[in-house]
Amino acid sequence: MKLIVGLGNPGPRYDKTRHNIGFEILSAFADRHFFPAAKSQFDGLMTDHLINGEKVVLLAPQTYMNASGKSVRQCVEFFRIDHEDVMLVVDDMNLDVGRMRIRPAGSAGGQKGLADTIRHLGTDRISRLRVGIGRPPGRMAASDFVLQRFSDVERQLVDVCIQEAVDGLEYWIRDGIEKAMNLLNPSKEPKPKKRQINKGNAQQSGSDDSPMEGDSPTTPSGRESAGENSD
Repeated sequence: MKLIVGLGNPGPRYDKTRHNIGFEILSAFADRHFFPAAKSQFDGLMTDHLINGEKVVLLAPQTYMNASGKSVRQCVEFFRIDHEDVMLVVDDMNLDVGRMRIRPAGSAGGQKGLADTIRHLGTDRISRLRVGIGRPPGRMAASDFVLQRFSDVERQLVDVCIQEAVDGLEYWIRDGIEKAMNLLNPSKEPKPKKRQINKGNAQQSGSDDSPMEGDSPTTPSGRESAGENSD
């Protein structure tokens, strides 16, 4: 059995805001696999369905972001789900819009819904899919920024990202965390080779040995290759 938890804030006021990207991805996953309508349970909205013979539970806590852990803990305890079979989908200001990163464990990295879930479950060995929402401009408070909606240009990236996140969750269910990490995680670009320098010439300034701007480019699909995955 697998549990996928999308984090966000309930109510139309917060619909499609940056903080609610977890809800959007959960909804897209449910639509792709024809889950039944969610019902109120565990202080959240819950539905379940079989995917390739595996029972998958989807949970959208309705407790507001900072208190998400209570809902997750109730669901985990009711179904007796192993912690390694739990996946949280959360927003991340440290990633650009359209980028994602998946890990099997680690700190909350400032994400309060994830932090509350770690506290309630008593472990940080919880898989998490972090989805980039960008950084607040200028001196805007982070608390205000996460409650904004995406711009029209950003929304195009987000819509693609949502479908790729659903792909990643499918890999996680079917093939495990490593396969999902290979699909979604960014990598370090190999260092460029040094230019050949003719004997007797002084080394040129600004050689190719220096790091290049944008050292983790996306692939043509918009995803990044596997590799570095620190929170």
